[in-house]
Amino acid sequence: MGNDSGGSARPLRVMQSFGAPRPTSNPYVHMLDAALAATPGVEHRRFDRREALFGRLDAIQFHWPETLFGEGGGAKALARRAFATALRARLSLGRVAVVRTVHNVELPKDVAPWQRRYLEWIERRTDHRIVLNDLTELPAGAESTVIPHGHYRDWFADVEKTDAAPGTLGFVGLVRRYKGVEDLIRVFRETAEQEPELRLRIAGNPTSAEIADEVRASAEADPRIELDLRYLSEPDFARAVMRSSGIVLPYRFMHNSGTVLASLSLNRPVLVPRTAVNEALSAEVGDGWITMFDGELDASDVRAFAEAIRTLPAGEPDLSARNWDRAGVAHRGAFARAVAHRRGGAR
Repeated sequence: MGNDSGGSARPLRVMQSFGAPRPTSNPYVHMLDAALAATPGVEHRRFDRREALFGRLDAIQFHWPETLFGEGGGAKALARRAFATALRARLSLGRVAVVRTVHNVELPKDVAPWQRRYLEWIERRTDHRIVLNDLTELPAGAESTVIPHGHYRDWFADVEKTDAAPGTLGFVGLVRRYKGVEDLIRVFRETAEQEPELRLRIAGNPTSAEIADEVRASAEADPRIELDLRYLSEPDFARAVMRSSGIVLPYRFMHNSGTVLASLSLNRPVLVPRTAVNEALSAEVGDGWITMFDGELDASDVRAFAEAIRTLPAGEPDLSARNWDRAGVAHRGAFARAVAHRRGGAR
């Protein structure tokens, strides 16, 4: 049976909860898919309904288990519910270990009651959790492995380098309510008198027409603000980051942020809320790359960040602990511990 060294007679056969990555898939999925496929001691299986129910598996790894439910209604929704019920039956009776990567600290709230109960069952059924940092709170006694979110340097390696526009701050990524884009615009407008040459560029797709209208209405009074409200391809995302001297992410809540790592991978400093996770990341990557604000973002935070990044830090942020080959090996160890837990072996 599998072990941490990858030297077992038979690789661990582990199915992911994602299928073949698509162009629009989360880059994390693309990079983990490639890392696991290249890791000795792991037989990497992408999600397949028939194999999930009837195939020979050692473990199944969930990332965002709510994706089992899909979207919409009708016959397809009934079929997805029937599959979820059958999968629960198999996992309840069988020896397949369940591994859960904790991307978010809370379960989604916008799900049906039966879906909420299903997600709570997955939480109880999980044999081993993978957390992206050692500050993630887990149930008492839960077994876990810390595997940091990998960097994006290889992911963006083929995108032509773009010089930063001096005095330009950026927000990049999906425009969601909790990310505080409206607050950023309001605060940035307050810098007009003292920083008339400063620019702000917001690039990303709003998650609703209502948010898009609010962002446009708030920004139109300040000609220093440029909006690019659309879906960004990965190259467009990278270029939007690189065009900025620094990235401002005024999230109302931040725990694990791929955008922070993507910005650092493209050698752009970030302004983020002060959290224990961000303080640890700042110590990891080196001085000058992460600036934090306390409480609510205000104009003085923006001005101080703009001044601090007039000269970019020397070298690159240290992301050596986030190489994807390390992530693959660490996943193999987590899978082995999950299987041992499920089958009553050494923990």
